Amino acid sequence: MNAPLNLQIIKSISGKPEFVLIPIAVYNALREQIEEEVAGLEAVADKDADYVPFALEDYVDSPVALARIKANVTQKELAKRLNVTQAYISKVEHQAKVTPKLLSKVRAALK
Repeated sequence: MNAPLNLQIIKSISGKPEFVLIPIAVYNALREQIEEEVAGLEAVADKDADYVPFALEDYVDSPVALARIKANVTQKELAKRLNVTQAYISKVEHQAKVTPKLLSKVRAALK
């Protein structure tokens, strides 16, 4: 008996399903079909005036997290560069406001 397939669905801010994470074995089995579908979607997107490309800024509110992600740096690595803990970086990324001074230090550490 086959075990049920466990898929993770990622929803947009509005709650609409946007993405599905699938096991690599499933992806490999369906790879050709997926690539054909993606090619078709890209062709439609090129013609569709309503198409809006993915913008990280639309999904990440924290300027610290945004700068870190764009620099392709983990919280742990940023913490090391700033000589603070990873927990502190997490706390800062979840704050509603960040001081310009702190943001400047983060940006300097990410360069």
